[in-house]
This record gives sequence, C-alpha cells and structure tokens, in this order.
Amino acid sequence: MEIVVGLEALNKIYPDTVLTIGNYDGVHLGHQKILSTVVKKAGEMKGTSMVMTFEPHPMKVIAPERNIKLLTTTEEKARLIETMGIHVLLLINFNKEFSSMLPDDFINEVLVKRIHVREIIVGTNYTFGKHKKGTIDLLRKRGKSFGFGVQAIRNVMVHGNIVSSSAVRSLLQRGAVHEVSQYLGRACSIEGSVIKGKGRGQNLLHIPTANITTPVEIAPREGVYAVRVNVRGTVYNGVANIGKNPTFGNENVSYEVHLFSFSGNLIGENIRIYFVDRIRGERTFPDPVSLEKQIRDDIEYAKNLLNAKNPAL
Repeated sequence: MEIVVGLEALNKIYPDTVLTIGNYDGVHLGHQKILSTVVKKAGEMKGTSMVMTFEPHPMKVIAPERNIKLLTTTEEKARLIETMGIHVLLLINFNKEFSSMLPDDFINEVLVKRIHVREIIVGTNYTFGKHKKGTIDLLRKRGKSFGFGVQAIRNVMVHGNIVSSSAVRSLLQRGAVHEVSQYLGRACSIEGSVIKGKGRGQNLLHIPTANITTPVEIAPREGVYAVRVNVRGTVYNGVANIGKNPTFGNENVSYEVHLFSFSGNLIGENIRIYFVDRIRGERTFPDPVSLEKQIRDDIEYAKNLLNAKNPAL
C-alpha cells in the first residue's frame, strides 16, 4: 500500500480512483464493509482503491474539550487498512483551514481537481465541509455534473446495535473486551515495549510478569484479563493486569502480563497483547500472600476461558 502524506504530495493521477473518506479509527466491521466495497469496485474498474483519512483526528481540532481517545495510532490504522487490500492511503493534515472548506470547494478542489475521483463510497451518515454542511445528496448531485458516482453503505449491526468507533470506546471503558472483538472482527489489542518493572511479580509473588509501555490512548478498563500475547511471531496464552496495583499503593496505571509456558527475558521486546475476556476488576488485598493466591486462581480461570474462546487475532 502506498502512503501519501498531504494533498500537495499527490503528484500523479491514479487511474479510475475509487475513494472512501473517513476517520477509520479502530477499523471496525462497519469500516471493513466500506473498505471491502471500495476494493471490489476498484477491481471491477481495474482502478485504484484509495482511503482518505485525517491526522490529527478532526475532533481534536474542532472540539478538543471533548478529549476524544483514539482506538488506533496512525501506524496501526494504516496497517489494518493495508490488510483490506487498499492501494493508496491519503493522510490529510486536518487543521482549522481544512475544516473551514466549504463543501463545494472540497468537491471541486480536492475530489475533482486533485484526486480525479471516479467513485466515492462512504457510510450513510457521512458529512463533510464547513459545519458539516456537505451531504451525500450534494455529492450525488455534483457527481452527475463532474462524472463520479456515489455509494452510501449501511451500518453494520451486532446484536441489534450499530457498530461504531464510539460504541467500541464505550465497551472498552466497561472492560467488555469479548463484545469489542465482535465489533472489530478480531480481538482488541495493544502493542508496547517491555520495560523493567519493580520486580514484584518474580521476587515477591513468584509469578513473573512483563511490564509494557504503550502509545495507545484508550485501553480496556482496569482489571484482570485472559489474553493471548504475540512475542516474536509466537502466540502465548496468558493473564494481564491493567491498573494501579492498589495493594502496593501505586498511583500510575501499569500494564503487566504473565505468559504461560514461557521463560526468558523480554526487556526491550515489542509485544502485542490480545484481550480475550475480562476475569475481574482490580481490588486491594490485605497482603502479598492473598494477592498471589488470587492471581493463581485467575491463571486457572484464564486457562479455561482461553480454551473456550478463540477470537481472531
């Protein structure tokens, strides 16, 4: 997949461009439905499948007070979009100037003159331009004049609920990672680098853990989870804790994972943790012995969960 950063970097005309436009945060099943339609249409036309997305997320510019937490980094989003078979990812620098473009200016200057679009495929709730005044109806009307088609793809429903990035965020805040996997079509995950911890897992609790630092803005709710962990291409079962370790009076949230059937030093390694299901919330124990007993119970419970549930990674 070719990644183009900024409209000014669009220095060639791609043949018969089939374009979708959106934030694509999380690349959930609704996004995947649109992306697969783009790829299919481009294949039929022997054209170019293209995704236009934004960096930073528009809400961080338009409404920073909402403090939106993104499901995926730009790099992760690009990786997931590439797996769908998209030819070109166009990253637009979203700023005040871009947000103030009138809908017709966006159509004329960007879609027609810059991209030379042949087909636009978006979700049914798509809006664009200053104050979101641009609509799908306007796109269709202008498409008749400029010679491009427009398709609006209906929402994907799971258990009667619309799949959306905001819905995924809400589920993560509840720790409902099994439900999240049903919205994403894969297990939710975080990637991070293993760092040196305080050594309590190995030395005090006799249960070695890997501590990670991660760039993600939102993670599952604090608690204990049954997980799978990718280490150098090998996937291990395990149990993870997200939280402040209240038994030891910590103030900062940490990410720790214990891998079953693994021994070795992971310091400096990049690993990916896939959350399969939640075991329990975080709580304070009277002493390390009680905590160790609970963790060993959690491990046995996690093994049973992981035998029963196997979401795609």
